[in-house]
Parts: sequence; C-alpha cells; structure tokens
Amino acid sequence: MLRELNERSESILRYIVDAYMATGEPVGSRIISEKLGLNLSPATIRNVMAELEGAGLLSSPHTSAGRLPTQAGMRLYVDGLMQIGDLSEEERAQIKAHCQTSGQSMTQVMESATSMLSGLSSAAGLVIAPKTNKPVKQIQFIQLDPHRILIVMVMQDGLVENRVMEVAQPVPPHALIMASNYINDRLAGRTLKDAQVTIADEIASRRAQIDEITADLVQKGIALDPNDKVDSHIIVRGQSRLLDDVKAIEDLERARKLRSALEDQQTISKLLNAAQGADGVQIFIGTENRMFEHSGWSMVISPYKSQESQIIGAIGVIGPVRLNYSRIIPLLDYTSKIMERIINT
Repeated sequence: MLRELNERSESILRYIVDAYMATGEPVGSRIISEKLGLNLSPATIRNVMAELEGAGLLSSPHTSAGRLPTQAGMRLYVDGLMQIGDLSEEERAQIKAHCQTSGQSMTQVMESATSMLSGLSSAAGLVIAPKTNKPVKQIQFIQLDPHRILIVMVMQDGLVENRVMEVAQPVPPHALIMASNYINDRLAGRTLKDAQVTIADEIASRRAQIDEITADLVQKGIALDPNDKVDSHIIVRGQSRLLDDVKAIEDLERARKLRSALEDQQTISKLLNAAQGADGVQIFIGTENRMFEHSGWSMVISPYKSQESQIIGAIGVIGPVRLNYSRIIPLLDYTSKIMERIINT
C-alpha cells in the first residue's frame, strides 16, 4: 500500500496521524493547508483526503468535516511513515534509577519499572514477571478473614509472591505461627518443590510433631497448584490513564472490560504468546491482537530473556489506538534490556 502513495499523500497522511495522536480529534483540510507547508489549497487537500478515505486509510466522523486515521491507516503509518525518536540521557538515567535493585526486592523493582513506564508513556504500564523457581527464604501465614489466609513467600533473591488460601473453618492464631515456623525450619534455602517431599514424608509418617490443624495448613500452604499452568504474574500500573480518552458511555464500558481482562490470569498467557512472535518491540493496533478484539485498544510489548535466550517475561504499555508509538518503542526497547540485565544477574 505504501508504494501506491505519492509523496503528497504520504505527507498528508503522516500529518493527520501525528495530529490525531496529539489531540484525538479529527483533522480538517484547512489546518493541514496552514501547517503542512506544501503550498496546497484546502480543496486540493480535501481531494487527497478523499482518496485516502477511499483506500481505507482515513474515516470521516459524521459530526465533523475532518478525518481520522483508520486502523489500516495507523498500521501503514507505523510500518513506513513513522519517525522513531530516541531517549534523552535524562530519560535513560530515569529508567535506570527506577530499576535500581539496591535495597529493593525484585517485586519492588518491577513495580517501580511498571509505574515508570506508565508515567513516561502516558498509558497503562505492565510488566509480566516470571515466577521464580529459586530457593525460598521465608514463608508467613496472615489471617485475612475467618475463611481466607494470605501466604507471603519471600525468595532468596528478594522476590515476593503472595497467594490467598481458602479454609473451611477459622484457623487459630497459634496454628498460623506454628505452620510458618515449621516450614521455615525445613526450607533452609531449598526450593518449594524440593521442600514439599521432605515435609509431606514427615507428616505422613507422623514425625512432624504438630497438631492436625497445623499439619493441614502446612500441606496446603506449600502445595503447588496443579491447575496453575501460568509461570508468570502480571503487574499493571496506571490503569486510570485508560480513562483519559473516554468520551462516551461505550468508551467507559470498553475501559472497564480491559481492566477486567488485565486481572485475568489467562491474560498473562495471551500476552506472553504475543511477545513470542519476534525479537524486539512489537505493536498490536486495535483488533490485531485478539485479546483486544472488541476493545479498541493498542498494545506495545517487548520481551525480555533469560541467560539461555528463553523469553521469560515482557514489558509493555496499553492504551488507546492513538498511542505515541515513536516515543514508546525506544522506551520499551531500552527498559527491556535493563530488565534482562537485572533478571540475569
């Protein structure tokens, strides 16, 4: 399609997309004539815009004489007309500072990186963090309510993983303390999977010397969920920014559905599958990603890899179709390299 456009059509399409990304509003021929500097009359520009609309690259809202880029127009812009920017030294320093590991757990680093992505992109930032198979440093049981217990697992590398366990009957406080102490005495820098075997054997042979309530709590607390096939968890920050572009009730409903999707564990698998497609930053505009098929959102995502060059997570931003892609691409590319360095240290 790009080869079929002459230089004049390319310039007008590029200007319309740039203006739309900046304002979210339709762009009229008069403003293009005044700002573009091609010495073309508004009438000539309207003819070019009509041709671009006929090619499916622009659309004309009923309430405006201006034009908006279609999804196809946005894709053409991203693939061939966009001029990718570069990060300033100040921005690079800011990213490094947010990813600073000194005095922070890996969870805190990833949360900070996610907030940073949201702030610099003016969109919702996300980090898909790999679940660790590293040794566990400590486990703690915390009563949330009579039927729910929070299990806090602190790994040797500082990563913190939380799980919520449901119980049929209230558990006495002493059982929570005994269960934590019992497990921690036997972990001793081992992985949870390794410790399971020893603990299960002790309890089965009645060598555990703990009461039945505590034993049940211990076994459930260290159990690996057989239905949990997702090896990662997702951190999302800046979801309120998804409402910045809301102009109608249907837009609000789309934002609600997206926020709900981001809380679904299956979303992680879909996002990781999207990141598997190719090396480097990938852009999914609107319905190009089935996850957002009916939502009208775009996603820009970049994977990060293990020392064995396996994709173990991803970072990205999600927002309206008019995301500033030329700014987001270098932002994600640089941040993913920093994340790889941290994960593999």
